[in-house]
Amino acid sequence: MLVTTRAELREALAGRGGLVGAVFTMGALHAGHAALVRAARERVGESGTVVATVFVNPLQFGPGEDFDRYPRTLDADLALLAEHGADIAFAPAVQEVYPEEPQVRVVAGPLGEQLEGASRPGHFSGVLTVVLKLLHLTAPDVAFFGEKDYQQLVLIGRMARDVNLAVEIVGVPTVREPDGLALSSRNKYLDAHERDVALALSAALRAGAAAAGGGADAVLSAARSVLDARPEADVDYLELRDTGLGPAPAQGDARLLVAARVGKTRLIDNVSLKLDSRILEG
Repeated sequence: MLVTTRAELREALAGRGGLVGAVFTMGALHAGHAALVRAARERVGESGTVVATVFVNPLQFGPGEDFDRYPRTLDADLALLAEHGADIAFAPAVQEVYPEEPQVRVVAGPLGEQLEGASRPGHFSGVLTVVLKLLHLTAPDVAFFGEKDYQQLVLIGRMARDVNLAVEIVGVPTVREPDGLALSSRNKYLDAHERDVALALSAALRAGAAAAGGGADAVLSAARSVLDARPEADVDYLELRDTGLGPAPAQGDARLLVAARVGKTRLIDNVSLKLDSRILEG
């Protein structure tokens, strides 16, 4: 069921029993989004409701970014959502979500100024503001977000805790092409050569994860060596953090994150790993 206004959304959700699961997207959907919808369907069961949104959020695009050229493929998006179990697709116009310029916005805090936030000032304020609005509009019991946008996932979880939202935030593992490239709507911008260069990001992450037994320095050295071999990938950052994106631990669970510009397209990726520096001791 396609709805495009807040009133239609309220009517579509009214009287439905069971759990409500939500997936928020900007469209140009691919297998990664399909995995989110399937996860929501599995979690809420046949008696529950899966609502997915398709909305290109202008607040999270900075000057010179790709808001106008961001791919918009609503018909194909609706077909994918229906195929993988969404009951309701909410595809509002900008004026429906922002009837007027919002004066009150969510502040992402210190983490929002690091990593992606350092290169894209205000980005996470825009993300969190629209996610909060969509959470209020869809009123889900559980909401699903991809681990590919790991910093976004962490910040949304933190927002839900900090403002006591009655929703469970669930991360869904990154979906990749057979050659390792993380699925992203922006992959459509890459030509054949650029796509080959982009493989350096996932290759660097794999190399870093394979070196995790040697500790943090070994992880970063292994990953950098892969990226250095493909200078066409203009690396913004390569960082090792703990799972909450604080400083990396000496041992235990961590995240290796990378961002790079390939041609005119900015790509991000990350991988989980378990550090163990004990092999360096005596």
